[in-house]
Amino acid sequence: MISTKIKEATKQAHQELEKTVVLQLKNIRSETDYAQVLKNFYAYFSAVERAVAPYINSHTLPDINERRNSSYIKTDIQELGGDIADLPAATAPTVHNLPEAFAVLYVLEGSIMGGPYIVQMLQKYGLNKGFHFFSGYGADSGKMWQAFTAILDTVPQTEADEEAMTRKANETFQRFGDVFAAQPTLS
Repeated sequence: MISTKIKEATKQAHQELEKTVVLQLKNIRSETDYAQVLKNFYAYFSAVERAVAPYINSHTLPDINERRNSSYIKTDIQELGGDIADLPAATAPTVHNLPEAFAVLYVLEGSIMGGPYIVQMLQKYGLNKGFHFFSGYGADSGKMWQAFTAILDTVPQTEADEEAMTRKANETFQRFGDVFAAQPTLS
């Protein structure tokens, strides 16, 4: 199954990104800091959503309109008193077809699974709002992930599709990390 192959093939890139993001999150000390970190998420997720838009719709992913998207991040930034006027540069992977689009979405959808841990971490730092995005699908997060991977696993038609998908997922992790690497670490 491609979902398993992508998970295995992206393990290192996933861990590197997670380490970078957690370092930023651990340095949050105010709502302003948190809004600044969320701008990285918003810039990248918005760019990725634009990249996959020609391929992902209600025909290819029937529950797309129920899925979390960058508008949740924008809401959080605004709730924290920030705005989206000065976003960091973010370059999404170039997407050429449906398999690549699903590989890119694998990274975004998978990020939901860690959201509850991030909310807990931020609450320990005294934050109590701006959690629309990281709350994911609430109690339905596991179910939504399973629904996504069930469709994902039907997408590749050839071994070449699978190879392209694992490459594109790795690129997605790496480019997301680039957004954080270009920003100063909060202190």
